Amino acid sequence: MKYSLKFVVATVAVLCSAAAFAQKGETVKMVRIDPLTGLLGPVGVSQLKGYQFFAEKFSGAGNPAGVKFEVTGIDNKLSPTESLTALKAAIDQGVRYIIQGNGSSVALALSDAVSKHNERNPGKEVIFLNDSAVDPDLTNSKCSYWHFRFDADTSMKMEAMSSFMVDQKDVKKIYILGQNYSHGVQVAKFSKETLARKRPDIQIVGEDLHPLAQTRDFAPYIAKIKAAGADAVITGNWGSDLSLLIKAANENGYTGKFFTYYAGVTGTPSALGTNGAGRVYQVSYNHYNIGGQMAKWMTEFNTKYNDDFYTGSTIRIFEVLSAAMAKAKSTDPVKVAAAMEGIKVKSFNGEVEMRKTDHQLQQPLYMTVWQKADAKFPYSPEKTGMTLAPVKEYPNYVSSTPTSCDMKRP
Repeated sequence: MKYSLKFVVATVAVLCSAAAFAQKGETVKMVRIDPLTGLLGPVGVSQLKGYQFFAEKFSGAGNPAGVKFEVTGIDNKLSPTESLTALKAAIDQGVRYIIQGNGSSVALALSDAVSKHNERNPGKEVIFLNDSAVDPDLTNSKCSYWHFRFDADTSMKMEAMSSFMVDQKDVKKIYILGQNYSHGVQVAKFSKETLARKRPDIQIVGEDLHPLAQTRDFAPYIAKIKAAGADAVITGNWGSDLSLLIKAANENGYTGKFFTYYAGVTGTPSALGTNGAGRVYQVSYNHYNIGGQMAKWMTEFNTKYNDDFYTGSTIRIFEVLSAAMAKAKSTDPVKVAAAMEGIKVKSFNGEVEMRKTDHQLQQPLYMTVWQKADAKFPYSPEKTGMTLAPVKEYPNYVSSTPTSCDMKRP
């Protein structure tokens, strides 16, 4: 009898061990729903390449859970309606991990749809991994248990940017220009709020919102900026909307500073050229000259795709997701979501934490300036001979902002 009991105990132990590592070797299918065509298509295409590049790097022995990652993309044409159709198609194909980033209006629609799907379909839950949509509402008034943001939100970036501007004494008159959707509105809101608190002497001399991805000539806006006497512009523009804005500034003789969120994104470095040296700044959680392993990855990515990698949240997603799967001993979204709450991982520039209260990643931020590439800061995007060089780093606690999220947990 005692031998039988020992056999049962041993068998149970083996089965438990097997269950603990049941996810090893599994393929985790992920779909990124983002624009792959149109004016902003080049950004989405570049980012999808990044996901597929790092899915390979982080698969198997490249992650603590031992899973294989597989990433495909669906073109949403930057439309919330198209995105919801894409979401349904992905779910019908058995995909349980959805990625998106370009356009907070899309992110808000997806977050709501994922929450409703999960409530109505127990056992078929989906997790929404947000790499770039930065509307603070996503982790505040409209927070969802199933949504996790890996970028820093608009308010966090503005905390860092405004802290930097405290010492920019030559900046006295600001013009705020943005895209007419939630992100552009939030950039304007937090610009005014944080500057009033940290630089009350700065005068806001103008404010404009323009249609998203529809404006081809920004010369009229540059004329308004010059007429207002602005010595600097704050803009949350990205993709073609930033590239064409900078191009218009260069062509129409505007020599003021630009404080941006996305100067390093596809197309903008080429538009900047050498004219923006020393006067175009970017606030971000990543930059071209981080160094270390990131530098090796970026060089390899550039060699493989003749493109620049800049969406560092891609890496964060694989790091956090695989750590959570190892912790949960499962790829089940219900267990993985619970494991991601509050998780801390060592990333390419230090420890980051997925804050439990609102699912907003806490991470360092940088202010960088456009300048000539050199021995110290050698990486040159789009072969411009220029780079974004770091001028200030802000640790997690500086950029962290409070949340009003009232998380409804299942």
